[in-house]
Amino acid sequence: MAPVVSLTEEPEDPTATRDEPVSGGERLVALDFVRGVAVLGILLPNVVAYGHPFLAYYWPDGLPGGATEFDRWTWLVQFVLIDGKFRGLFTLLFGASMVLFAERVDARGGDPALQARRLGWLALFGLAHTFLLWTGDILLLYAAAGFGALLMLDWQARTQLRAGIAWFFAGGLLLSVLFANMGGIDPPQDQRPQVSEQVRVVIEDAAEEMQVTREGSYGEVIRHRLADDGPGLPEQTVFFALTETIPLMLIGMALFRFGLFEDRPDRARLRRWGWTGLLGGALLTVPLGLWVMQAGFPLLTTQLVFNGLASFLHLPMILGLVALLALWGGTASQSWLGSRFVAVGRMAFSNYLGTSILMMLVFQSWAGGLFGELHRDKLLAVVVLTWVLMLAWSKPWLDHFRYGPLEWMWRCLTYWKFVPLRNALK
Repeated sequence: MAPVVSLTEEPEDPTATRDEPVSGGERLVALDFVRGVAVLGILLPNVVAYGHPFLAYYWPDGLPGGATEFDRWTWLVQFVLIDGKFRGLFTLLFGASMVLFAERVDARGGDPALQARRLGWLALFGLAHTFLLWTGDILLLYAAAGFGALLMLDWQARTQLRAGIAWFFAGGLLLSVLFANMGGIDPPQDQRPQVSEQVRVVIEDAAEEMQVTREGSYGEVIRHRLADDGPGLPEQTVFFALTETIPLMLIGMALFRFGLFEDRPDRARLRRWGWTGLLGGALLTVPLGLWVMQAGFPLLTTQLVFNGLASFLHLPMILGLVALLALWGGTASQSWLGSRFVAVGRMAFSNYLGTSILMMLVFQSWAGGLFGELHRDKLLAVVVLTWVLMLAWSKPWLDHFRYGPLEWMWRCLTYWKFVPLRNALK
């Protein structure tokens, strides 16, 4: 079956040269739809780290005054259904986009080095995002992992899939062992003083982050990020690229080549596998969350479960989610709401960074001043309002322009030429 492409965007420019970006008519609607869901969904876990020290991202008692009953149950629901899944979905889609970009460049006889230039500029965007807006950036990580994944771009799809799955589980095992050794499992009596000291340091670091962000100026916040996060950023980026990001990119490359976003696989089988992965992974994740919850969320145990043990169940849920969304994307995109999800996905870069700008204005002390103030119920309200904003502005923008503002800037820098922004049909 032919690829499902957008019929509402501008047609392919027959005069396009080999070193120009793809036109709207060449886009895969299912891929944009899934990306739209991913960029909206990833805000659900991220909003906690926007509005609180990063410790609260996985530890409910890191919220102001400790967790409420609603916070604890919301943490459990998000742990089972959300955390790690939308980040994984976003990462998988980035791997797919690398193959799409390479194929389009190759088809036009363009320079293969464009992919490396594209990743290089993404790294600079990521550095700016990390220190100027939010330390939870994934763009720098994607750029670093992308350079690694480039070495495996020409592998056969089956090889990419098998290597990605094995690599992902190996990374999960490594993370689990590391967090267990850090005190995630009840340590021997003679090691408990060191574990207690480690917990104290983690909490004090979070308290320092809280104080600077709530009381400091914008310049003081940036200086804190440079001093606190800057020195360990290269090591941290490489570590997470190797343990999670590269393997997920490889899986995304393979799924793209298997035609997942072009409606080629057996739909009935894909639907069965999708629901099996999504529901099976969720059901197996519930006991892990309940174990931590019933134990009273000990910090290091929560860290082990959240960042280590649960990762083994992320992959089936990510694969199930992408399969079901890809199946639904072509049909859903024809509806009023679905077309807006597609538009959000086409502008994922602008929406991702735009969200960070908005959250900075909501939470930073020199702006909205809500950092460290909101529990999860009010944070969910912030998420919903932000979703409405993204769904409201993306499609009207694309009715007049070919790309989102940051997508356009990235393309100009990648191709090192001015790319027309205004929609040719308008």
